[in-house]
Parts: sequence; C-alpha cells; structure tokens
Amino acid sequence: MRTLYLECNMGAAGDMLMAALLELIPDRGGFISRMNGLGLPGVNVRLEPSVKCGVAGSHISVTVDGEEEESVDDHEHEHHGREHHHNHEDEHHGREHHHEHRHSGMDDIAGIINGLALSDKVRADALAVYALIAEAESNAHNKPVSEIHFHEVGTMDAIADIVGVCLLMEELAPEQVLASPVHVGSGQVRCAHGILPVPAPATAYMLRDVPIYGGTVRGELCTPTGAALLKHFAARFDSMPVMRVSGIGYGMGKKDFEAANCVRAYLGTTAETGVEVAELSCNLDDMTPEAIAFAQEILFAAGALDVYTIPIGMKKSRPGVLFTCMCRRDSADKMAALMLRHTTTLGVRETASRRYTLRREETVRQTKYGPIRFKTAYGDGFKKSKPEYEDIAKAAKENGLSLSEVTETL
Repeated sequence: MRTLYLECNMGAAGDMLMAALLELIPDRGGFISRMNGLGLPGVNVRLEPSVKCGVAGSHISVTVDGEEEESVDDHEHEHHGREHHHNHEDEHHGREHHHEHRHSGMDDIAGIINGLALSDKVRADALAVYALIAEAESNAHNKPVSEIHFHEVGTMDAIADIVGVCLLMEELAPEQVLASPVHVGSGQVRCAHGILPVPAPATAYMLRDVPIYGGTVRGELCTPTGAALLKHFAARFDSMPVMRVSGIGYGMGKKDFEAANCVRAYLGTTAETGVEVAELSCNLDDMTPEAIAFAQEILFAAGALDVYTIPIGMKKSRPGVLFTCMCRRDSADKMAALMLRHTTTLGVRETASRRYTLRREETVRQTKYGPIRFKTAYGDGFKKSKPEYEDIAKAAKENGLSLSEVTETL
C-alpha cells in the first residue's frame, strides 16, 4: 500500500507540511509556478533551501503584497514559524499586526477557494480543512462560525498553505496517510487579550483524540493550520509502520531550536495482506443522481477506499440504488456519519471484510510527451503496470492525439 508517514517531532505548520511534501515530487519548480499561477490576490510563493542542525531541507515562503506574516517574540515564548490566521479580533495567536487589514468570513474563504482552478478533490479537501479551523475558532471564542473572521493577509497566507498541501496530497496520491504523535510545545503565547497556554485553544480543540505531548521546548510548535491539515488527512497517529521507503522530505520552520525544526515526510509502501475493512451500505430510492454523486465525492475526500452504487429493486417494485462505501475499520464510524448526513437513508449497515491487495508503487518515466507517472503492482511472482490516466490525457490534449496514440508510444 502506498503510504505517506508524517513525523511531527517538532509539531507541524502549514508551510512546513507543504515543504516536506514538495521534496517528494520531481518537478518542484513546476509546482511553485502552479501555485503562483492560481491567482490568489497578491500572493507569491517561494521555495528556499534551509538547513537546521546540519540537516538540509526546504522552506516555503509566502508573501502577500510583499509582506510576510511575522511572529512577535518575547522572553516567554518563541514561535515555530508562521502563525497566520485566526482570531476574529485584531490579533493572531501570538502575532501582532502593525497594519490595517480587511477581514473575511467563511463565506469569503469559500468564495476564494471555489474561484481557483482546482480539481473537485483538492477543492473539497481545502474547504474541509478550513471548516475544521472555523469550528475550532468558534469553540475557542464562543461565537457562531458565521461571526468568525480572518485577517486578509493571514487569510491569503493560510489559503496558500492549505491549498498547496491539498494539491501535493493529490499529486502524491497516498492510499493512506499516517502521522506520529504530535509535539505541541510548551509554555505560553502572548495575544492582544493576554497570555494563552500552548497549544492555543483552537489548536487544542482540533487535536482532540490525537496523541499529543509537550516536552521541554518552549514555544508553539503546532499551529492551527498544521493541526487542521493533520486532522483532515491522517487516518492514524502512531509510531512509524514497517515500510519500504522510496522518498524522504524535510519541511523546515523559520525558527532555530536545539532540535531540528522540521516535519519529516516518508513516502513508501507498506504491506497490506488480508487487512480487515468495513463495508458500509444503505438502500436509496429518493435521491437524485447529482445528490448521490455529491455524497460520493464527500466520502472519497474523507478517505474512503471505494464508493459505488448498484441498481436494485425495492419494496412496492420501486427502483432503487444500493449505495456502498468501503473504508478502513478505524474510520467506519466517521464514514457512517457522513453517509447518514449526506444521503436520505435512516440507517447504515456494516459488514466486516478481508481485503487482499498487491504491493503498489508509483514511478515517473520520461517520455517524448514529458514525464508520465506509472502505477505498478506486484506480488506472488507477477507484476502489473499502467500509466496514470490524468498524465496520458494531458499529453493527448496538448499534442492533439488520442489516448491510444499516446499509450502505444510508452
């Protein structure tokens, strides 16, 4: 199974996660150009080399109209890197503004993200991550989500981080994302209304049910953006599994600590033989095809292994649909809740199944049409390989060819 493991020994922030994932793809410059071509107002994204404790990695710098969000350091705490968005008042968590900026609500955020040239999956992932942040801020400030606002500069900065990570997750296409327990730091962080404990309230809220620890490092190591991205993408927080590693990425923060201030990302394969999965299903006879398709998109964005429909005959000879979601056992409760919310069913059935799979990996081949990704599966003495559809479709469109004409040359 294609697995991404995120090592959060020094917490996580959006820019650090993006930098770590970016080190795992071959065309880093192309990705930066794509980010800068999205049309985020005033946003410029740069990839910079960075060294922490002698370890070489990458740092992502995001500026908005030439301005980069900076932290306010004092003798009580030191920030991890960028902390960039929240609080409906005039201060960020531990970040003081010396300029006037307009504010945006969740509807404005959704409008910005929906206006970008993104795939449906990336758009759904980005909106889901921001929804986690808004919910956490709502809880922290005891205000409805509709009254939560985000600073304009911080908003663009955060959207760049979130969309960048979602784009890279789509490109890397891991079948599962795992993460280590999260180091959140210790001490306190200063804001406009006083001194708050680390982790900040919104971060602590999002990290419920996630194994976290403090330690001796003084500072805010896990930001709300980092917490939201981890909570959305990671299926499990545990020690690193046995895996065959094909790539390692180091995403560096801005600050220097005694320990290397980075997120380390491992991409590789883990064995999955006879793994138990949950098969969730329900019968539907009163949903439109569009509504069913929307529910499928939601489940896939949440990490479903597969979602499919089968035509069935129901009572009183009514035609209906058997709606089925296959997922890992540890996410069955979450998937069932999504099915109850996004379909008209009043109940969901669960069946435990055993899933046997081949080992899988992805490679990139240089062809006359540019780099083409290939998916390869192998086991028990045989191998299967095929090119990634999106890559050959793009090559066919750019060269005025059919899919078969491109495939025949590979």
